[in-house]
Amino acid sequence: MKQIIKTFIYSSFAFILTISLISFPDQALEAAIRGLNMWGEVVFPSLLPFFITAELLLAFGVVKFIGTLFEPIMRPLFNVPGAGSFGWMMGMASGYPTGAKITARLREEKQLTKIEAERLVSFTNNSSPLFIFGAISAGFFHDLKLGTLLAFCHYLSNALVGVCMRFHGRNESKLQRMGERRKPKISIIRAFMEMHETRMKENKPLGEILGDAVLHSIKTLVMIGGFIILFSVLIKLLFLLGISPAIALIGEQILKGLGLPADLALPFISGVFEITIGANMISQTTTDSLLPKAILVSFILGFNGLSIHAQVASILAKTDIRFTPYFFARLLHGTFAVILTVILFKPLYLDRHTLELNEIPVSQDGVTDNMWHTILNCLKDFGPLITISFLAISAIILYKRLKNSTIAE
Repeated sequence: MKQIIKTFIYSSFAFILTISLISFPDQALEAAIRGLNMWGEVVFPSLLPFFITAELLLAFGVVKFIGTLFEPIMRPLFNVPGAGSFGWMMGMASGYPTGAKITARLREEKQLTKIEAERLVSFTNNSSPLFIFGAISAGFFHDLKLGTLLAFCHYLSNALVGVCMRFHGRNESKLQRMGERRKPKISIIRAFMEMHETRMKENKPLGEILGDAVLHSIKTLVMIGGFIILFSVLIKLLFLLGISPAIALIGEQILKGLGLPADLALPFISGVFEITIGANMISQTTTDSLLPKAILVSFILGFNGLSIHAQVASILAKTDIRFTPYFFARLLHGTFAVILTVILFKPLYLDRHTLELNEIPVSQDGVTDNMWHTILNCLKDFGPLITISFLAISAIILYKRLKNSTIAE
């Protein structure tokens, strides 16, 4: 019976989506192009270097080296192996869904148990400094001080989530680790030997390793692009069908109960679906204070948005890592981020803002000089060229491999 209900729900959703696309072709096309531009200009060129680098570091055993050294830190804090530090650092540097991608690869490499992977993915899939400072702070709000507040609350609350999730599956984890002997004292020599053994196990030519890194990375990024376009169209259709405004009516009552402006309900609901669209809409809404906007932006940054959830679920589906702990951790992250934003709004934003107003006049020129904003503008200028170039490179690699396999047969 349960499977019959699922079949009915899935088929109904697909049917309604098809009818909606037929009814609003122009608006759907416009939304798809907007999502495609976002992927081609910013997402693909900004994530590709990190994805390729992660694949190479895994293949050459550097992750094993880092894991051996960081075991004394990661195990007591987050109850995960030292290799998790690589996913944590890369996740903070490059943003979603790098943490999920690296966690899945570490699980495939058997460097994590199932429970450890579920703990790790819960706190490594966060926003990048480029998105917080470049897109939200400088691009949407034109206020660099807000970026400092959002980033501090975002990364600190993420670490708190990791500490809380260390207790996830601890009974099962004890059974898996029962009988293990205490590891010897960590040393750089031992870490190097582990790195060398991992590299030797790969047993592939350098060219093949590079080709695999590019192909795996591009394959994941193409999947991410598909989800970005899909959710861009879906959000537009929900608005045209009157569904998101209806949900916003419920959201208005919730926000009023929390003492937040009701006008932020629709932007907040949009942010729950897709962070970029929601954050932009929140920044354009007029409120008496910036605090309500900062609270809602902090929450959707921690929650990740359903678009990111779909990307993560797709990545984890290839492994035995369950999605439910990740979803719970996102709610926890959003909650912690809101609490920290309320507490730190005055010391990290108001006091600094007042100090600068008394010393130096604030102008929009300061925004354009921001490093992250400059990087974001460069990506928009050269991002499409990078995207097209690497798609062409992957096509050439695939063609040559197919040709070689045909000759071998």
